[in-house]
This record gives sequence, structure tokens and C-alpha cells, in this order.
Amino acid sequence: MHPYVVEQFTDAEEAVLRRYFTNLEGPVFALVNLPDVVKGALFARYSRSSKSLRRLFLDEFVGDLDLSGDLSVDATVGLDRADDLYQKIFVEYGDDSVAQLGGVHLACEQASNILTKVLERGRLMSYLEQSTRYLGYDRRLANGLYRYYRDHDVLESRWGARYVGEMDRMFDTYREMLPRMTDFLAKKYPKTAQDTDFVYRQAIRAKALDAVRGLLPASALSNLGIYASGQAYEALILRMRAHPLPEVRQYSQLMLDELRKVIPSFLKRLDVPSRGIAWTQYLEQTRDATRQVVASLLNELETVEPDEHVRLLAFDPDGEARVLEAIVFANSSLSSDEAARRVAHLDEGQRDTLFRAYVGERQNRRHRPGRAFERTDYRFELVTDYGAFRDLQRHRLLSIEWQSLTVDLGYDVPEIVVEAGLGEAYRESLARSADFYHALRADFPQQAQYAVALAFRIRYVMQMNAREAMHLIELRSGPQGHPSYRRVAHEMVRLIRDEAGHRRIAAAMSYVDFSETDLERLEAERAAERNRSKRDN
Repeated sequence: MHPYVVEQFTDAEEAVLRRYFTNLEGPVFALVNLPDVVKGALFARYSRSSKSLRRLFLDEFVGDLDLSGDLSVDATVGLDRADDLYQKIFVEYGDDSVAQLGGVHLACEQASNILTKVLERGRLMSYLEQSTRYLGYDRRLANGLYRYYRDHDVLESRWGARYVGEMDRMFDTYREMLPRMTDFLAKKYPKTAQDTDFVYRQAIRAKALDAVRGLLPASALSNLGIYASGQAYEALILRMRAHPLPEVRQYSQLMLDELRKVIPSFLKRLDVPSRGIAWTQYLEQTRDATRQVVASLLNELETVEPDEHVRLLAFDPDGEARVLEAIVFANSSLSSDEAARRVAHLDEGQRDTLFRAYVGERQNRRHRPGRAFERTDYRFELVTDYGAFRDLQRHRLLSIEWQSLTVDLGYDVPEIVVEAGLGEAYRESLARSADFYHALRADFPQQAQYAVALAFRIRYVMQMNAREAMHLIELRSGPQGHPSYRRVAHEMVRLIRDEAGHRRIAAAMSYVDFSETDLERLEAERAAERNRSKRDN
């Protein structure tokens, strides 16, 4: 069974699309023959649209482009690239960096929320993912089905009928609860004269979608836009080929088929037995062997729900001194050892003066100190709902490891859902999710994750230096952010200040937002409206 919905286009639409997309049927395709600014704009609009990228292009972009010069182009035919020079450099000299110079915009559609986390793991890649806070999952696909992944092996098993029934029921609950949540919020937060109808509706809908997104199963489908170099795609596909989840392995081939139409030279090593194939086997073997050893050495106890959802596991008590040493080193001719000796003799006032000078007067959160802040780091363990994890996982300049998604750590119910009188129905849906997960896990330990609702918690660790911590904490504490990860950001900066004792570093994070807000997206929508007005005038 093919798990992906095939879009239908008219002959005229196909004639246009063939010039710019490497296929017109599959869920994965590359963008070609378009200016990078158009590709970027497409991906940006993509993240907040329920449309596929090809349909979005036809509906909103074609009218603004000059297509006359592309009449003879057919991007769906494999591109005949002359790669003799590349092969000479790469094969004869082994210059891997050449593969960093060819980039591709790739659309990845109809990917489950488990697959999206695999796709977004690479550090040297750029992503835009469809947002659950702008797009309702109450709409069905073109074939009339809800938007969730249908694993072939599960559907062909004794669990097939129940899988479809349980997924449909979870989506039904989401669909029924969304308008009730919207009505409740409209009564709780009446429109003011300050806001237009559009701004108000957007803010109310965003909060309603935030409130009910935890009902969606991890099988829910998402669309992603990815931009990366050939080298980054090579590393991603190697990891995907070794992944235990069938969807991930199958999707890697869909991606490779499209990438080879655009940058075939950069991906030739993937199928070389001594290179890509051996590398994938290494990843598989080490993963399986490690799990076997861990299982034999450790007797796992029954999972207990954690009391603290954000814990600071490790830090350098002298981390601020290390930052000051890095500042002195880069701004003097001293050796590292001598810089450390000089800093050790500074009193607290002198250290404050040096630190303040380095941080300077920040005008906004994008004004961040330099790389001296990378001299110390923090390791956090977090237990949050999967929805919050989805957002935090996309931060690439840090190290993150996460456990499989289960129902063992319990779930979170938003306070606003309880206030709206929908708490019981919300919990009933989550209970059904947990029951089906337990039933499915014995036969399909990997695919059982699809049955887990996004409200269930997952445990993961994040290790980051102080510079990345400043970026993450200030960004994720913003009033427009989801309440679940705003709480994480607030707790992180508190732990850095109070538990690590790095008061200077915490104070430098002057754009952490602790304000309480009712409609998280309201001010952002107001700003967007002001920008639209300026552009139109």
C-alpha cells in the first residue's frame, strides 16, 4: 500500500510545475530553475499554509513570476550534469569540502511527527516546518482521509483496523474540540477597538490550536522545507538508512531519488559498498549492540513520573571565570595560561566591569556577545510534552539526545482546556491513546510511537554553551511562544543564575521575557498588521 496521497493537477498546471519541481506525484521533490529568494519565500509561506508546496506555488507565486524563459525546461527529467571536474577533485584528492558547495531546496511532505524529528536533526541544515499553531488538523486530505501516517506493516497486521479507528477517533476529538475552544476563548478575551477583526481572529485561533494540539497523535503529518548542502544531505540519508523505523528508511530513498536529479555527483558514495553502505551498517551495528549491552547490564525499574521537568545536570562552577579568560585572551597578546592568571587576580568589581564591557548595551535579543560565551556550557535534562520538544529540538547549535516516545511519563493538560470545561474529554482521548500504545507495542515497538498523543511527555537532554543558551532562552521565552516551552526557558535561566551561580551570564540575558500574557500571538499579529500596512502604503 502506498501511504502517500498523490496530488491532482490540470494539464496546464502540470506544464508550469514541470519547469520547477523534480516530480509531480511524490511527497518529496526538489525545487529548481527558481531564484533562491523565491525558494526562500515559498518555504516561509509554506510553514503557515495548509497547502502543499506545489499547490501553493500555483495559487500564490506563479502570477508574480516571468515564466517565458523557462518554456523548454523540464525539471522532472534527470538533469545531465557534467561532473568530470568534481570527480577529479573528489576522487583524486579526497576533498570532501567540495560537497558543501552544492545546495538543494527540498520539499518533504506527508511526514509523520516522528519522521520530522529525524529530518531536523542535522546541524548544518536549514528547516521550515508546518506549524500546528497556525494550521488546523480538522481538515482532511484530498482523498477524504485525516492527515496521519498509515504504516504498511501495521495496516496489514491484526492491528490494522484498530489503528485506523483509533487515529480517526483522536482526530475526531480534535475536530470537535477546536471550535468549542475557539468559542470559549472569544468569550474570555473579547475583541478590543485596538485590533482589526483579522488580527483578533488570528490570535484567538492560534491560542485555540495551541490548546488542543496535544490531542493529535505523533502519526499526524507535517510538511517541511529543507535547504542543505550535498554533504549534509549525505550525512542525513546515511543516518536515515540505519534508522529502526520503516517510514524513515523508506523516506530516505524518496529523498535520494530526487536529490540525484539535482546533485548526483555529491551523493555517489552512498551506494559504494566500502563507503556509504559500510557506514550505514556501522551505525546499525553499534546501535543494536549498545542497546543489547545496556539491557544486559541494567535492570530498568518501573518508570516514575518526574517531579522536576527541567534539571541542570552539569555545569562548570568556574564557568564565568572561563568566559573572562577567553575575553582577555582574544583582546590581548597573552597566552591562555597568563590570561587565566590575570583573571584570577581580578576582584569582583573588576570582573563586573570587564563582563559588562564585553556584553555592551544590547538593543535587542539579536545583539549577542561573542564567542567567549562559548567557553562554558550547561547540560539540562528535560521532561516536557512532545509538542514542546518538537519546538526545542529544532535548535541546531547544541547537543540533544532524546528517548523513544512513550506514554510512561504521563501527560500535560493545558489549564485553559480545563477552564473551558473540556478537561474530561481531553483526558479520555489521551487514555485511549495510551491503551492503544500499550496494545501495539509488543508487535510494533517502533510504530507504537505513532499512537502517542503530543500531550504525552518525553525525556531528553540538551547541552549548550552560554551563547546558545542566551539565544534559546530569550527566543523561547517570548510572549508569542507556546506556554509549555516558555516555562522551560524561564526555568533554564533561573537554574543558570541560582544553581550554577553564573549571575553575570544570567543578567546578560536581558531579553528574557517573564511577562504573563493572555493571547500569546496577539502582539505578533499586531506587528504583522503594522508591517502589512506600511508595505501597502
